[in-house]
Amino acid sequence: MSTNCNHDCGSCSENCADRDPRSFQEKPHDLSRIGKVIGIVSGKGGVGKSMVTGLMSVLASRNGNKVGILDADITGPSIPRMFGVSGQLMGTEQGAYPNTSAGGIDVVSANLILDGEDTPVIWRGPVIAGVVKQFWNEVIWDVDYMFVDMPPGTGDVPLTVFQSLPVDGIIIVTSPQELVGMIVGKAVNMAKMMNIPILGIVENMSYITCPDCGKKIQVFGESHVDEVAEKYGLKVLAKVPMEPKLAAACDAGKIETFEGDFMDEAYEAVVNALK
Repeated sequence: MSTNCNHDCGSCSENCADRDPRSFQEKPHDLSRIGKVIGIVSGKGGVGKSMVTGLMSVLASRNGNKVGILDADITGPSIPRMFGVSGQLMGTEQGAYPNTSAGGIDVVSANLILDGEDTPVIWRGPVIAGVVKQFWNEVIWDVDYMFVDMPPGTGDVPLTVFQSLPVDGIIIVTSPQELVGMIVGKAVNMAKMMNIPILGIVENMSYITCPDCGKKIQVFGESHVDEVAEKYGLKVLAKVPMEPKLAAACDAGKIETFEGDFMDEAYEAVVNALK
């Protein structure tokens, strides 16, 4: 693939299929220091990738790490709102710098380069893919862990992230419905095609806890995540409840104040897998 690839394969004479997918990787900014890169993905939208991205980032930060979030969900960015981050990215002649949350987590997102958070992104795929690359190679990062909040599906932007960034592993996010097999399968197969390690599965919206008796109620019916994980030889990292207080904290831009241990084992498993 040419370094000036516009993703229009119909007009290209290169044979990309014969190349190692990682040979397309973009260099980060010369002043950047980036440790482990972890992608948060799903085969469909609406399962809570941004929530899982936020929770993993907060836990990594609480454990003494310098953490950054590259929000690659260009057309549906929600990370800045969750972390209470606003305003335009600061740029210098050397490059741009992330905005930083109250808890010290660095964030780069489309909402931080637009006129307002409700400004729609009406860009074609190649332009969106180019912006994701710019978030990587034109922003000066200094992080131990970078979490990449991916858009849903297996289209242009996930492909760009997998090819252009040195992703050390991905976390697949799903929900309890019977569609879980198809959702996970798409993400698993894409990761295998791109030679990206899969760190495990997080089931979001797994249950709600009755405030009176403490019983776990499976709102979406019986979970299928364990059987699907076994089918693909993956680890279930966590089952995240529907927690009104957590949702309220995200809406208020205060996800860094969340309380709960439901993601602790997931964080430890990911860190150990990446050692």
